[in-house]
Amino acid sequence: MPTLEEQIQNLPASQGVYLMEDEGGNILYIGKAKSLRHRVRTYFDSTADARYSLRFLVPKIHRVDTILTDTEQEALILENTLIKKHKPRYNINLKDDKTYFSLRFALKDDFPRLTLVRKIKKDGARYFGPFSSSAAVKETLKVLHQVFPLRTCRETNFRNRSRPCLNFQIKKCLGPCCGLVSREKYADWVQGAALFLEGKNTQLLKLLRDRMRSASKELNFEEAARIRDRIQAVEQTLFKSSSSAAASSSATSPFIFPA
Repeated sequence: MPTLEEQIQNLPASQGVYLMEDEGGNILYIGKAKSLRHRVRTYFDSTADARYSLRFLVPKIHRVDTILTDTEQEALILENTLIKKHKPRYNINLKDDKTYFSLRFALKDDFPRLTLVRKIKKDGARYFGPFSSSAAVKETLKVLHQVFPLRTCRETNFRNRSRPCLNFQIKKCLGPCCGLVSREKYADWVQGAALFLEGKNTQLLKLLRDRMRSASKELNFEEAARIRDRIQAVEQTLFKSSSSAAASSSATSPFIFPA
């Protein structure tokens, strides 16, 4: 087996997820990075990351495995999925050193909005996370609001509005506050947003194209045009995310997502 230094030298400079193992093959820590080689090297540079727990992690590292991904969002979701599956000891220990966020859909609401939360509760809502990078999850939320016309207003504003807000005027909201969209149609967009957050982009695009065709058959051309615009927005987002990713034939682990 190559030495640890040789393994690090041979790591790709591409984005993806890394898994640090001890001599017995136990996974100690899982993380993600834009450049796997650069990120893993920082663990062995005492000036790069001074977190106390790393003093105990680094001497135990015997092997580093990597999984390449096409986009940063895919790496974010895969990291979260693998942490949930393997529960690495040092991910738990280092958790206190970071701020973890989750995304929450309050499904009991007729027109739920997606919010950032710090804790997952058993309250009937649907959660995505927790994610280890608050910056990445905030960027994901920003992109999602550009693609999916879901409401962003707080409950007090939502209940007390008498006319649509600016987001409705610029086609970034469906206007549920003023009864301009049915619960069923809004729920369809919530489903699309959930697929986007899960990285199920092929399923999402198929779903949107099916809806566009249905709207056209019903002669609802305004709705068909709205969905067409969202399809283009999704495709542009995916292209932007993956355009700088290195091509890879590396096999990736299947995603397991919460129901």
